[in-house]
Amino acid sequence: MTVQAIAVDPQHPERFIAITQEQPQPGPHDLLVEVKAISINPVDTKVHAGLRKNGLAEPRVLGWDASGTVLAIGDRVSGFQVGDEVWYAGDITRAGSNSSHQLIDARIVSHKPVSLDWAAAAALPLTALTAWEGLFEHLEIQDADAGKNLLIIGGAGGVGSLAISLAALRSEVKVIATASRPDSAEWCRQRGADLVVDYRDLVGELKKAGITQVDYIFCLNDTDGHWGAIGTLIAPQGKICTIVENERPLDQNELKRKSASLHWEFMFTRSMYQTPDMEQQGKILQEVAHLVDAGKLQGTASEVLNGLSIETLQQAHAKVQEGHMRGKVTIAL
Repeated sequence: MTVQAIAVDPQHPERFIAITQEQPQPGPHDLLVEVKAISINPVDTKVHAGLRKNGLAEPRVLGWDASGTVLAIGDRVSGFQVGDEVWYAGDITRAGSNSSHQLIDARIVSHKPVSLDWAAAAALPLTALTAWEGLFEHLEIQDADAGKNLLIIGGAGGVGSLAISLAALRSEVKVIATASRPDSAEWCRQRGADLVVDYRDLVGELKKAGITQVDYIFCLNDTDGHWGAIGTLIAPQGKICTIVENERPLDQNELKRKSASLHWEFMFTRSMYQTPDMEQQGKILQEVAHLVDAGKLQGTASEVLNGLSIETLQQAHAKVQEGHMRGKVTIAL
């Protein structure tokens, strides 16, 4: 049996090509999944940009969000059986989900929410894991007193949408989100933001609301551009977490004076390094699925394209690169 996929062309890395491969066999910890839907994240476009710059020797299948059906199971896998409907964000060191079939480590997989269709489910895993790890493992907002506040920079994007909702559901902090357009601001409020401010003047906008410092900052957009405001706004002994790599050195003096901590969140760390707690990602996804099925957490799929092809994948990448997405763009296979 063969697998159909869309990959980066090694001859012309700026392009995608359709490829056919032999169906892979699952390793001891793997599930073989028939992919039903995928979604596109900024990591897709960033990895593609790196391949365009540095080149590649063979076709590379991207994609790190999927939902699908289990077709085969490795001999060390427990908790899954053939026919199960699953979702996952994948492993950046392995072939991605822009394919009809994919091998995925069962420890970073869970059963998908029964209340979501394939496309809606595919929109959530990577952003939910990133938001959960940033908020609850790095910032630890679940331990915060009710008087504390959290600033989410980039509230209307895929991660921000989930971060607002999860913070509102699982902590007592006041949630402040950034957005620049009326529709984006309303999107943030619908997901639980207590206050929405314009990111173009964070210090000034928060001052208007009577806020001069924040206890927690979750930066999901342009770390370099917001760094000055972050240093000004973070409270003494506050916590900062960012998911966006910096292009210039980040001045740490303000953080040092305030004894503030800086955390980096990279969703792929656990699978990349096979950490002892790797299975925690499967557990997080299962908890998120429970929240979705209980009606406590909204989906974030804002646009669905039909059929995985060179054209739909290019279209989805272009939408992400525009940088103004509300929620997520998905492709139903």
